[in-house]
Amino acid sequence: MQRFFDMLFSALAIILLSPILVIVSLLLKITGNNVLYMQKRVGLNSQIFDVYKFTTMVKNSENMGAGTLTMKNDSRVLPIGKFLRKSKLNELPQLFNILKGDMSIIGPRPQDIEGFNAFNKEEQGIIVKVRPGLSGIGPIFFRNEDEIMDRSEVKDKKLFYKEYIAPYKGEIEAWYVKNKNLYLYFTLIIMTLYVVLCPKRKINYLGTFRGFPLPPKGLSELL
Repeated sequence: MQRFFDMLFSALAIILLSPILVIVSLLLKITGNNVLYMQKRVGLNSQIFDVYKFTTMVKNSENMGAGTLTMKNDSRVLPIGKFLRKSKLNELPQLFNILKGDMSIIGPRPQDIEGFNAFNKEEQGIIVKVRPGLSGIGPIFFRNEDEIMDRSEVKDKKLFYKEYIAPYKGEIEAWYVKNKNLYLYFTLIIMTLYVVLCPKRKINYLGTFRGFPLPPKGLSELL
């Protein structure tokens, strides 16, 4: 049933949002940038696929600065990229990933190989049992990940990500897979729309979801 809704919602979204897709594509082309950025991600059954995004960073950005991590006020982000990332419009091309069957509307956020390997082995095995998602509990919870890392007093942000964010992100993504059902699917779709329209509002995850994992000390005070 979830695959049926994935195909239905992604097809409708592409049709309704086609003017935005065209405008963003033209703006990127006019400013001399590639329209799409494709990156290898880990998907269902550990299969590697290309995730589609609108380009938001300079070429070869993954080989500069913090690599695949994006920091607050990251100098690699293009002027138009700042708006696309803040509005989440850069993620819209993944609607085509959903139609292809690479992804779902809701699921664990697809990680690059380095990010996936930062999860522990048990959680890796759980996460790859389902299609990764355009949105999900991980993307909603860590929607301001760059700001969370910026608030940390740990100078090595990559180390902070590896020791605090990645383990907890893997834990809540695994929680989603274990509790996956249509009710949670539609709840997370509504929550996604809510946080996009009201980005400053906080959500009481512990009060909303039964058995939701507690954030570790060292991260909880930054949320």
